[in-house]
Amino acid sequence: MIKTVAIQGIKGSFHHIVSQQFFENPVDCIDCLTFDRVVDSLITGESDAAVMALENSIAGSIIPNYALIDKYKLHIVGEHYLDIQHNLMAWPGQSIDDIKEVYSHPMALLQCKEFFKQHPHIKLVEDKDTAEVAERIRKQELKGIGAIASVTAAEIFELDILAHSIQTIKHNETRFVIVKRVNSEVPENEINKASVKFEANHKRGSLATILNVMSDCRLNLTKIQSLPIVETPWKYAFFVDVTFETYTDFKKAKSLIDIMAEGFKVLGEYKNAKL
Repeated sequence: MIKTVAIQGIKGSFHHIVSQQFFENPVDCIDCLTFDRVVDSLITGESDAAVMALENSIAGSIIPNYALIDKYKLHIVGEHYLDIQHNLMAWPGQSIDDIKEVYSHPMALLQCKEFFKQHPHIKLVEDKDTAEVAERIRKQELKGIGAIASVTAAEIFELDILAHSIQTIKHNETRFVIVKRVNSEVPENEINKASVKFEANHKRGSLATILNVMSDCRLNLTKIQSLPIVETPWKYAFFVDVTFETYTDFKKAKSLIDIMAEGFKVLGEYKNAKL
């Protein structure tokens, strides 16, 4: 049973919210300010699992996290989609005109940039975590400073929300994955999604051939992300997510791609959270 989960951020962060929603039983969270620290907590055995954001419907892929999962041979055992609502909050009793600076994670600032164009007097400053800024405002009783974070963070740290849902695109969703040191314990008959990695050589049509194999095996490609191979300039690894109706179809595709592609690796086999 999973008892401890490493998250990027602190209580009130979106990773914390996912940890409370995904697992059936209550879990204790290990707060980490960076994803490197999240991974370190997992591989040293300090935590049983970890929550990592992989992509956002507005800002796109979080590429460094793909690299971390690959580098440390972690296994994706599940996924969770979270509706991300960003809120501007501050020490109680202030108005938005009182706010001189807003600190938050770069991703949150990017997603809310149109809102702040309406308030040019506010300076935007990148920080490590959304909820950590809210905590800092509470502990240090900071005035004139705003945070962008969840409603949960505002409630935990007793801050006033000055503006709700300030993200540019109102339907803002992030895909999180649950990773462990070992492979999934999901039964084969329940697995209907997988994440794989492979390298394609420079021969004409090599990538297309692999994608055709996936199609022929009745796999549905839901995501493809390229990542440079640092040791080999101008060569790329591809991270691909596929869904399927039967595990047999995926097993057949695995055996074929393993022969055709270089460095083929299964990063995870799990349940499709979108069904």
